[in-house]
Amino acid sequence: MEAHEWRVKSKEEGTRYFRATYHAGAWKFQKTLKTDPDWEQIPHPDAELWLTLRDILWKRYQRKRGSWSIIEKIDKLLEKDFGIKSEPADE
Repeated sequence: MEAHEWRVKSKEEGTRYFRATYHAGAWKFQKTLKTDPDWEQIPHPDAELWLTLRDILWKRYQRKRGSWSIIEKIDKLLEKDFGIKSEPADE
């Protein structure tokens, strides 16, 4: 199992935390607010969440702490579901 967390700050909501978990070949996304202790499932993540996760994984891969195969799977998903192709400069 692999888990990644990041946060996004906004003036309206405050700090929102996101978590992406990879287990058994599938990704699960969750979100919460800093003031809310419960995590809420995100059943259908949008392209922005996938691109953020890909960026996090790309940075880990560059530091030799991540797997290229997972990035390839996300690239295929982005192209299939959202029509977004990864840039060749990333590879």
